[in-house]
Amino acid sequence: MATGGAAAAAAIANAIKASGAIVSLEPEEFLKLLSRAESPLLVVARGALMKSTFKYIFGWRGLTFYTKSKGPLQFDSAVETVQAKTIWIPA
Repeated sequence: MATGGAAAAAAIANAIKASGAIVSLEPEEFLKLLSRAESPLLVVARGALMKSTFKYIFGWRGLTFYTKSKGPLQFDSAVETVQAKTIWIPA
């Protein structure tokens, strides 16, 4: 059974390596950075486990920025959005 656990740990490690650095921010800071990016592509997912949450992620200057909020965030109409089923961030 140890090999199954090792394989799962290796898969998680590979997912983290593939995703690169993910910077978690408070929604206010996330919106400040989003407003500075030119033509940003924002991925949005809505969660629904007991409480409704909104998750957001976008890439800028080689980093990936992520936030979650209890309600929808308001952002500039120039932001292109993609609705995702889920956003998963490796722990």
